[in-house]
Order: sequence, then C-alpha cells, then structure tokens
Amino acid sequence: MNNGPVLGYEGDVGRRTTFRLFYPESVFSDVIHYDPNTTAVLVVFKPHDLKWLWDLLSGQRVIKTYAFWKKPATQMIYKPDQIRILNPAITRRTAYELLHLPTKFSKKERPKHPTTGLIAITFAFHICSEVHLAGFKYNLVDRNSTLHYYGNDTMSLMTQNAYHDIAAEQRFLKELVDHKIVINLTEE
Repeated sequence: MNNGPVLGYEGDVGRRTTFRLFYPESVFSDVIHYDPNTTAVLVVFKPHDLKWLWDLLSGQRVIKTYAFWKKPATQMIYKPDQIRILNPAITRRTAYELLHLPTKFSKKERPKHPTTGLIAITFAFHICSEVHLAGFKYNLVDRNSTLHYYGNDTMSLMTQNAYHDIAAEQRFLKELVDHKIVINLTEE
C-alpha cells in the first residue's frame, strides 16, 4: 500500500505486488520502486486527486498542489496501462458500512476516512476468495513503537492523525479475525 517499499524488505513483505493502492500524496515517484507487474490503483478522496492523475498522464504540470495535505508526486513511475481507479463505492462501503464512520461533521471537526489499509481489505473482499492479513496491528499504548515495517515513523504520528478513527479500525479488524473472515498471519 501507498509508498511501502518491497525492495530490501522481501523477507518481510514478499517479492510480488499484484496491486498497490495509493493516493497522490503517497505514490512512489522514484523509479527504483518500479515494478512492471504491479497494477497501481488510485484511491480517490477528493476531486483534485482525479485532476492530479489526468495532469500526470497527459504530460501536464501539476500546479494545484495546495489542494493536497502534502505535496503530491509530480511524476508517475507506472505506465498508463498499469493504472486503475478504485471504485469510490469501495471506500464509501469501508467508511460507512464497515467502520460506521459519521457522515456529517460540524465545521470544527475534520471528516474521518478509512486508512488505505482498510480500504485495501475491502477491495480484497471483492476480488479474493480468501484474505490473509499481516502487519495490521497498531500499538496504541506505546507511542514510540514503529508505525510501519519501514521508516522511522512512530505510533505518535497515527494517534495525532485527526482523519482516521484507529480505534474503530482496530475493533473492526478484531471482529474480522474473531469471526474468521480473514486470517491474521501476524497474530501474537
């Protein structure tokens, strides 16, 4: 998902990435991560995401970077025939039917949306007969614990994130595992 590297982490994540879900702020732009066998799937959160993709694919410069929470990629390492756009109904189903996130917010609140990981699980439910999970456990007690298998980000970054409801996601994941809807490969 997103910009999670495979190169150098094959022992942890395997050697094959069939689908890589991403959004403009999280896609790889360094060709070292290019995989000709990967299908890159854009998760659309806002209209500017589609405009960003159109600009990149049509060779135009991305100019409206203010519409993003951080600067999006300005080049695409994937070829056009490798790129797909995730049906927004999958993101909507993840948010409202599975996580039961609120649909309305006051002007002071930030709207919540699911993490790419939860969206990927919902996507997998649509295309796979069996879903196995690895690495979907946030340590909410130790804010200094690592967030991902790569990089130096810690849980403090996730607990400060106002856009995700990590507690709701953890409850949902536990329910999936407890009901044997998914198989947790990293169960302790």
